[in-house]
Amino acid sequence: MALFNPSRDEVRQFFFEAWRKYRVSEPLTALEGMAVEVIALHPEYHAVLDAPDRYRDQDYFPEMGETNPFLHMSLHLSILEQLSIDQPPGIAAAYRALQQRLDDQHEALHGLMECLAETVWRAQRDKTPPDAGAYLECMRKRAAE
Repeated sequence: MALFNPSRDEVRQFFFEAWRKYRVSEPLTALEGMAVEVIALHPEYHAVLDAPDRYRDQDYFPEMGETNPFLHMSLHLSILEQLSIDQPPGIAAAYRALQQRLDDQHEALHGLMECLAETVWRAQRDKTPPDAGAYLECMRKRAAE
């Protein structure tokens, strides 16, 4: 898998394989272990991950209200990685504040994911690098709401 810019197929295969290895009790890499933690938070995606031949090439249309489970889980995984190293600096504190306000770890992660998705979308739209300051500000606002 390409480290920083995996293809759609590579991302999907990573989640399929992590789930398969978990289900048959094979050893997991650290990243696969994190992926399985994310998958455990989303039992609604288990059937998708149990049927790679059916869902490997599935298209999802957010404009029609469809959630892409692979994108959703990838955002979760990105947030967990960022939290593990507090990068950008301050994300861990913002997460703790949001988690305390919401009293729900999963919903707090979703709040951060919305900020990440918005930050990435703006960077792509404006053809600029992601703005870490705006990203942290979004998180702080969510924690203070």
